[in-house]
Amino acid sequence: MSDAHRKAKTPEQTRRALLDRAAALALHQGIAAITLPAVAEAAGVTKGAVFHHFGSKQGLTEALCADLIARIDAEVDTALAEDPGGHGCFTRAYVRCTFAPQGAASPWSALSLSALTDPALARIWADWMTARLARHAATDQGIALEIVRLAADGYWLAALQGHAPEDRDGIRARLLAATPADRSAP
Repeated sequence: MSDAHRKAKTPEQTRRALLDRAAALALHQGIAAITLPAVAEAAGVTKGAVFHHFGSKQGLTEALCADLIARIDAEVDTALAEDPGGHGCFTRAYVRCTFAPQGAASPWSALSLSALTDPALARIWADWMTARLARHAATDQGIALEIVRLAADGYWLAALQGHAPEDRDGIRARLLAATPADRSAP
């Protein structure tokens, strides 16, 4: 047994390590790579620790999705707090978060890849988006804003697949320009 298995960890540290390693496995190898032994090994804990925290692979996968959604929700809330408000505020926040640097630790990347292959995770993502749009119904309804969000999703997917257009900043700027806080703006 390695030293990692002997180091005392708090339950919160162990749970966080398991979720982080599961997200990394999903991002780099796909959702099928999330096996209890693989996650335990990557986190430096026993398989029993995974069972203790999540009960099963499905429990781990659902907890991972809930954790990623919570992290995405927090990113969007931060972007909303920095936005001037008004027409399109959620859409602008969504675009800013979608175009943020996409590293291996990005919850956006891990969730999107997982949701592409798992219908249950896709449903959780769709439910989050539906709830956020309902919360921002007064500012973010309409086909023009929906097109902007779909374009951001398309860019995100292309970036994850390694074939995004090179003018990332220009695309982001054009999408943001299509969501003026003042509806009378061009």
